[in-house]
Amino acid sequence: RIANTDVPSHMQHGLGLIFKFGAKDADGDGIYDRLDACPQNAGPKEFNGCPDTDGDKIIDKDDACPEVAGLAAFNGCPDTDGDGVPDKEDECPHLAGYPEFHGCPDTDGDGIPDNRDGCPYDPGPADNNGCPRPVSNDIVEKVEKAAKNIYFESGKSILKESSYQQLDIIVGVLKDNPELFARIEGYTDNVGEDKHNLQLSQQRADVCLDYIVKKGIAAGRMTANGYGPILPIATNETEAGRAQNRRTEVKVSNYRH
Repeated sequence: RIANTDVPSHMQHGLGLIFKFGAKDADGDGIYDRLDACPQNAGPKEFNGCPDTDGDKIIDKDDACPEVAGLAAFNGCPDTDGDGVPDKEDECPHLAGYPEFHGCPDTDGDGIPDNRDGCPYDPGPADNNGCPRPVSNDIVEKVEKAAKNIYFESGKSILKESSYQQLDIIVGVLKDNPELFARIEGYTDNVGEDKHNLQLSQQRADVCLDYIVKKGIAAGRMTANGYGPILPIATNETEAGRAQNRRTEVKVSNYRH
């Protein structure tokens, strides 16, 4: 009788040990090791027991950037600026750029990315560090001198006849140097309302641009801006100073302003 009772007892203990071994959950995530794709690292059921540390729905073992949330297109790595270049390959991760420039922008469009461009806002050749080549002093002085002698009828945007010859000098420079661009700026003194002066200065700059265009210079090579009284070059307390402030300036460069 004793032998008969011992046999079932041993069998029961043996079966119990087998059951306990088969139910092992090493990482304690509630998924048995035999069903757990990552038995040594706790993870949710939706990922078969594998962790997703950064919460980007890409499990860590398949995630190239497991601690930073990213996109499936970049194997779990982020693209902060949304330019199609993942941050780990992006030299300018916070500024949207182009793949050919390793994710950096080229603001002036000269083919040199901003992070390597000595003048990122003004286009220039690579052999000049991305900066425009300076215009010769002779040309600059010739244009500036002509612009100083452009005059309008008082309080109006009508050119005085003497101004035509000066504008023709500027036209000649632009024709002889087709690579140049011009910025025409109009200014006034501080007499009268600022709003009126600003409008008048813009109208005068536009009149100069229109004259030059009619002489055969492409409008795309020029810009015209009126600044009113905001940038005086002399005092507005005297008539002589106010006369200097009522002026037109023309600036030439190798790039479009």
